[in-house]
Amino acid sequence: MTKLQAPVGALLQDRLKSLTPARLKGMRRGIEKESLRAQPSGALALTPHPAALGSALTHPGITTDFSESQVELVTSVHSSEEAALAELTQLHQFTLRTMKDIGDDMLWASSMPCDLPTDETIPIARFGSSNVGRAKSVYRMGLSHRYGRRMQTISGIHYNWSLPDVTSEQYFALIRNFRRHAFLLLYLFGASPAVCATFVAGRQHELQSLSKSTMYMPHGTSLRMGRLGYQSDAQASLAVSYNSLEGYGASLQDALTRPYPAYEAVGIRNPGGDYNQLATTLLQIENEFYGTIRPKRVIFPGERPLHALRQRGVEYVEVRLMDLDPFEQVGINAQTMRFLDVFLLHCLLSDSPPDTPEEIIEFKHNQHHTAERGREPGLTLKRAGREVPLTEWGAEVVAQCAPIAAALDAAQGGTQHNNALDAANAALMDASKLPSARVLAAMAQDFDNSFVKFARAQSKKSKVALQNLPFSAEQHARFTELSRQSIEQQKIIEASDTMPFEAYRQQYVSADGLGMPGRQPAHA
Repeated sequence: MTKLQAPVGALLQDRLKSLTPARLKGMRRGIEKESLRAQPSGALALTPHPAALGSALTHPGITTDFSESQVELVTSVHSSEEAALAELTQLHQFTLRTMKDIGDDMLWASSMPCDLPTDETIPIARFGSSNVGRAKSVYRMGLSHRYGRRMQTISGIHYNWSLPDVTSEQYFALIRNFRRHAFLLLYLFGASPAVCATFVAGRQHELQSLSKSTMYMPHGTSLRMGRLGYQSDAQASLAVSYNSLEGYGASLQDALTRPYPAYEAVGIRNPGGDYNQLATTLLQIENEFYGTIRPKRVIFPGERPLHALRQRGVEYVEVRLMDLDPFEQVGINAQTMRFLDVFLLHCLLSDSPPDTPEEIIEFKHNQHHTAERGREPGLTLKRAGREVPLTEWGAEVVAQCAPIAAALDAAQGGTQHNNALDAANAALMDASKLPSARVLAAMAQDFDNSFVKFARAQSKKSKVALQNLPFSAEQHARFTELSRQSIEQQKIIEASDTMPFEAYRQQYVSADGLGMPGRQPAHA
């Protein structure tokens, strides 16, 4: 270990003492998992979100993301990886069984979309006639005007994570370190090295042709997180700093209130009176800001996320860069979750100097390089102006994680977290073990280098396996009741609206709802 690295290790070791077994057992995590509904052919299902699944507006665990065709499954908060996975599995089981009753749709196993129709044919999600429901749909219409509908069909897993007795300041320190080391997660867990050619039809890109229907990057890990994925010229102008809640809030407030000429040209409404978007500012609402990780706080009904953060501080972080693993029935497994827990604790406990504009540029460079070329032998990334081999830097981070994994294993019993680090080290030494490499190998071996054929087969395999798992009458009854209750809740919301939608929209996007800049939140 160099002299430069030694203080980091010493500091981490010292801070490790604060991780008592009781505090570690207070760690919480939850999963949000998006999946496209696909037809047996591998084409996008264009039918509405199945009514038997309940109301996408009010159901706590089954909703939609951008499209009617994009199911989002949301677990509650859990004290163990196994419990979170068990709930996610049950959500899949109920969803697939319900879909089976009305057709042959399956949940697409890959982050990159299935065979897509023309952009305007992709159906935008609907949430009913209430003001809050209409606002959700208008926001998505705005996304379609700003970025195109195809980009919005990309799916992923969001990992929500918290630890007791962490302040907002400490969560922001975690976020800065996460952004520094996010390349490691893209390398280890990226699983989207190829796409269906329909996704890039008519777009400029740097992909290579793998077969007639498939484009790819030979050493890509996560095209979803590269320049092909969640990107926009407008947001490229945002150099958001995570040095403090105050500074982060100011950056977001600026983007939420700054008029953007291209979006002003689109307008709030079209000549026929239909809504094009919620606002003509650079961001319509906070959720439009694309990042690899977000500070979060549970909001009250009608409250803006930024207001909640400013008033009450950061409650948890949302990790947003995880691809769906097409080799896993529900898109993620316990070992990956354990690595995330260790990695996030490493980000929290390690020294985290303030970020700088220069470093923020390096973050983006490293993200794109890893997403598009991560498995390239000898690939280097930028660290403080120097070129550092990706695998060397990654191994350094994993080595620093070892005492954290040991503390978690001691608290819980077993060697599961250490095993997760061993798997990461093995993948750093042998890129063929990575999900991205395994996807390309499987495509070449069994599917004529066709991305759609591969992902379709994995989707069907997961569907059959999940449908064959035990699912008791009591479990089915509980989920059926949740769906029924959600529909009733939507009706109540719709019946209670009195304000005209335009007045609601203006009030919601008003800067008055963003909270007071500089207010010191309560201890998180």
